[in-house]
Amino acid sequence: MGVLRNRSSHQIKLAIMCQRSDRCDSKKPLFPWLVGMAVASVFSIAYLLIPVYILTSTTALILRYPSTKLSLLYAAPMLVSILVPPRFSLTALSLLRPMLSYFDFEMVYMGEKNIRQEITNGKNYLFAAQPHGVLTFTGFCSAASFPEDAGRIPSAAASVILKTPLLKNLMGIFNLVDASAGSLKRVFKEGGSVLIYIGGIAELFKSCRTEERLYLKKRKGFIKLALREGVDVVPLYMFGNTSVLSVLTHGPLAALSRKLQTSLTLFWGKWYLPIPRDEKLLYVVGEPLGLPHIKDPTQDDIDKWHGVYCDQVRDIFETYKEKVPMYKHKQLYID
Repeated sequence: MGVLRNRSSHQIKLAIMCQRSDRCDSKKPLFPWLVGMAVASVFSIAYLLIPVYILTSTTALILRYPSTKLSLLYAAPMLVSILVPPRFSLTALSLLRPMLSYFDFEMVYMGEKNIRQEITNGKNYLFAAQPHGVLTFTGFCSAASFPEDAGRIPSAAASVILKTPLLKNLMGIFNLVDASAGSLKRVFKEGGSVLIYIGGIAELFKSCRTEERLYLKKRKGFIKLALREGVDVVPLYMFGNTSVLSVLTHGPLAALSRKLQTSLTLFWGKWYLPIPRDEKLLYVVGEPLGLPHIKDPTQDDIDKWHGVYCDQVRDIFETYKEKVPMYKHKQLYID
């Protein structure tokens, strides 16, 4: 979701807004802070309410309750959404910019390569993002900062997201493609790049405010795909994704979420409401790993480059965690 930026020195930091976020509601002007909170909360509240609405509207249609006419009227948004495909929207992304100051959003780029120029010249990349979090507000902010980049580089999403009424239209503004291997191969064959959240829904349930756990040890398919397709991998670390919202990690809803590959569990943030906490978000773009093109990689090839990826993720985390107040005392665990 918006990962590129021209760079002219070894390391360039882009600070979108640089107010401290120790207590954002007292340090920042009230009105912009409220607008930012409202914009961010649209996504978290929608994630809670849309499944409930779909269930109740479907039930109303089946039972024709309280009448056929009223049930159709109540279910109209869902029915219209079924017919309307998700669409990337520069206009919608521009409306998300109030989130940048709410979260004290910042981006950091490592290395000297001008990735944007290399993509323009035909180079393909697989941007590997972690951690997932309940919702990737760090990714949302990146897309709001550089919407043109989000338009050039789609984000891979579980097929259930792309098929769920209303949710597909809400999330579709970020330029989504199906996360299946076949879909990703088509993107690469067409000369494109893509962003993948490596840990997926399984990593969502590892979200914690006291420690950082990545679901990564068994996630090697993206390395195998990149080697086969001759696509280099760029690690992205999204500090803050696991701390702005807390999640219920056990129970029937959590189990259903894992099975359906979408978030149906309960979560909360500021004031124990579905409002993301106004804590600093940091988006770090690592250096390309330099993967070779191996049409038929062995398990040793996959393990080797997966280890290189894990090492760079650890390096990014340890190098930049001091910049994020909630992460200063966090330890990273790769599960």
